[in-house]
Amino acid sequence: MAIVKVYSTPSCPYCELLKQFLYEKGVKFEVVDVSDNESAQNYIFEKTGKMAVPVIEIDNEIIVGFDKPRIMELLNLKD
Repeated sequence: MAIVKVYSTPSCPYCELLKQFLYEKGVKFEVVDVSDNESAQNYIFEKTGKMAVPVIEIDNEIIVGFDKPRIMELLNLKD
């Protein structure tokens, strides 16, 4: 099973869509709230060069934004 982390903020609508999608697909994931977590902010900036959310990490592969096709591919999900 893949290790999935979602870096998000409480006010991000795309973050909520991503989390809902993963929940509906039965994917277990960890949520990292970057709004008040400086080390998480630094981590995603280091990995992406951006301060944008959502960022999803699937087995050390980083995706910026809710890229549904790529997420489905990495998690071997069907539509």
